[in-house]
Amino acid sequence: MNRRQRDPIARPASCATPNGVRRAPAWAALLLAAWLAGCANPLPALQWVRLPAEPAQPVQPAQPVAPLAMAAARAATVWQLMAPVGLPGHLDREPLLLPQGRAGLQPLGGARWAEPLREAVPRLLRLDLARALATEVWAAPLPPGLRPTHQLRIDLLAFDITADGRGVALQARWSLADATGATPPRLGDASFVTTATGSDADSLAAAHRQALATLAVRVAASATR
Repeated sequence: MNRRQRDPIARPASCATPNGVRRAPAWAALLLAAWLAGCANPLPALQWVRLPAEPAQPVQPAQPVAPLAMAAARAATVWQLMAPVGLPGHLDREPLLLPQGRAGLQPLGGARWAEPLREAVPRLLRLDLARALATEVWAAPLPPGLRPTHQLRIDLLAFDITADGRGVALQARWSLADATGATPPRLGDASFVTTATGSDADSLAAAHRQALATLAVRVAASATR
C-alpha cells in the first residue's frame, strides 16, 4: 500500500502542480482580485451636510407690521406648530436621494444629512414662521400659563431633489385651527420648485433650506388674509 492509500485525507489535486508545489485554490485568487480592485477604486469620502440656520434669502413678514402693533399682536395671539410635521418616509434616511427613473431613488455620491430631517425641518420651519408672522411660534409643550390661540399643522407631501438634480420640489398642505373651536379650520396647500445654484450637496442643502423659508411665507400669507 502506498502513502496516498494510507493517508485518510488526501490533498485535492487542484492544490498541487505536477512537480509537487502547492498552489492556491481558485476561490482565493478571486478574493485577492476583488480586494485589489477595491484598493484601486476606493469608496468616496463621506460628506456630511446640514440645513443652514438661515436661508439665503431672509424671510420677511407677510404683512408690514408697526412695532406697537407687533407687540399687541404677540400679546393677543399664541401660535403653535403642532407635532409632528409630516415627512415622506423615504426622507427619514441619511443619504441625499436623487430620482432615478419613474419611481426609483439613488444616493447622491457620499453625501449624508448630519441631522435627521424629521428634527431639522420643524425647528427651522418654526423659525421662519415666526419671522413671517412677526410673532413667536411655539412647539409643545408650551410654557406654563400660555395657551395657544392658533394651532398649525403642516404635512410635507414632497421634499425631493428634482429629476435634473438642480433644485428641490416641495409640496405641502396645512390646516390652521382656532384653538377655542370658535371657527372651523382653514386649509391651505402649496407646490413649487426652488432652484439650486449647483448640483453639489452644499447647493442642494441650501435649496432645501430656501424651500422651507418659501413655505413659511406662503403659510403666513394664507393665515393673515
